[in-house]
Amino acid sequence: MRVDAASLELGCVAGILCGMATADQQIIGLYRRHAEAWARRRTRLGAEKLWLDRFLGHLPQSPSILDLGCGSGDPVARYFLACGATVTGVDTSPELLAIAAQTVADAEWHIADMRTLDLGTRFDGILAWNSFFHLTPEDQRRMFPIFRRHAATGAVLMFTSGTGHGEVIGQFEGEPLYHGSLDPAEYRALLDRNGFDVMRHVVEDPVCNQQTIWLARLRNAG
Repeated sequence: MRVDAASLELGCVAGILCGMATADQQIIGLYRRHAEAWARRRTRLGAEKLWLDRFLGHLPQSPSILDLGCGSGDPVARYFLACGATVTGVDTSPELLAIAAQTVADAEWHIADMRTLDLGTRFDGILAWNSFFHLTPEDQRRMFPIFRRHAATGAVLMFTSGTGHGEVIGQFEGEPLYHGSLDPAEYRALLDRNGFDVMRHVVEDPVCNQQTIWLARLRNAG
């Protein structure tokens, strides 16, 4: 993950120097403490709709989707449901999932940590949008077999990452917010090793709030 001048001006240097180890361990608690604030901010689709539509465009009709780090279910899970998908959402915050259960009732919600997930079910699509990048680089490496374990034949995986290997601290509600990333070459190697072919990789997409996005498909066996 590149640390540019703008990030430094936002105070990331202090986080990098003294708060990194603590911040990555506080992600779960942060989203639990500020669940209502997060839910208030995430009510409508924005620039990500283009990529969600691309993701859906590679899935079969009425697909099953696993949403990792689903938060309150708004706006992403709600949009998938409106498009005819069945959605299983996973998040570590009971508070966010309580909001999801009240406001997006047609999905299935699981309080669980994606790093140890084993639902015993395979999905047509797996999404880790603005959630996977809260894991440390080492935890991210361990996620790829978990993606594979939950992927149905020909499943599509989409996730966001940083631009290069590293760690950066941002802020949410006045608290440090951890982000980690691997190098693009390592992401490609991990995807390939676990049976996924990269269909699209856009670095700092100018039409999607500078997000770096990966779209991959599980290749057919044999």
